[in-house]
Amino acid sequence: MDDRFDDVIDAQGAAAAATSNATTLRIGLDVGTSKIVRARGDAKQTETADQLNAFFTVPYSALTQATLRQSNVPHYRDCEDLVVCGAAAEKFAHMFNAETRRPMARGVLNPLEPSAATVLEAIMGMLIPNARQNGEVLAFSVPAAGTQGGADLTYHEGTIKHYLRGKGYNPLAVNEGLAVILAELADENFTGIGVSCGGGMCNVAMSYLSIPTLTFSLAQGGDYIDASVGAVVNEPATRVKAIKEEGLDLSRPATDKITKALHIYYEKLIETLVEELVGAVNRSQKLPRADYELPLVLAGGTSMPRGFRERFETVLRRRPLPFEIGEVRVAADPLTSTARGTLIAALAER
Repeated sequence: MDDRFDDVIDAQGAAAAATSNATTLRIGLDVGTSKIVRARGDAKQTETADQLNAFFTVPYSALTQATLRQSNVPHYRDCEDLVVCGAAAEKFAHMFNAETRRPMARGVLNPLEPSAATVLEAIMGMLIPNARQNGEVLAFSVPAAGTQGGADLTYHEGTIKHYLRGKGYNPLAVNEGLAVILAELADENFTGIGVSCGGGMCNVAMSYLSIPTLTFSLAQGGDYIDASVGAVVNEPATRVKAIKEEGLDLSRPATDKITKALHIYYEKLIETLVEELVGAVNRSQKLPRADYELPLVLAGGTSMPRGFRERFETVLRRRPLPFEIGEVRVAADPLTSTARGTLIAALAER
């Protein structure tokens, strides 16, 4: 590994290496635009941890670097800059009244960030110890191809696989929507629809007995809502995000301009997502004939505001589909659902 990573310090990463033992058989990883979530465990017990998928740069000086080390702030040196990674980056951004930067955008490596791959590897390194045995399976999430074009996924997926192989793993890519199904629809024999509404995009998968029959992504998510609302109310997207996460309630009337705008753009996202789902179903020639109702599970941080499920279900049931939709529910833990699903995929490998 590059020597620049020697300065990355993270308590979770140290704990991951220290507690990696015979009982922790597999690791699943949700590589999301906003957060990276790790699920680790066996068939009986799972524990999760996460890191903000963001970074912030400050000018290099020996004193600053020594202070960051002493304070256990995850960072590395990049020429004349010190790159602060993970959750610490957000604290620095607030302190300097600036925005964090993202190594990923719309579900894949950000082409506008020259150091995107390096930063992403640094953040993943906080959560993933070296493999205990060479060839140990580690499953990670990847988005589906977009219905509106979108970036080529080959470089994004290949970069992650190369990094994981360097740590001794046998990497397994798992569609993000399918991961939601694996995590939430075991009682339904992994048959139904999984919708992951994340920061960079929304991913949808339909499966029959764990076999994906339809997958697609929409290049809009929580970031799209934050940026759109910020633009129309003249507020930083970070402030909009904070208000949204503090307790946005879509089931109650909006009382101020930011909340009103959040309601409008959530409604727009839901309508677009349902429209894309109906269109993808109608275009598909490979869907199995279902004479029973298919459950649908919503996951991801963007699905968490109160009232989201009800609004989504209302819009969905207005649109005709060639099969019946059964229960529409939110995942037990929307923020860790994808990671837990990738862990299930990893555990299934021998």
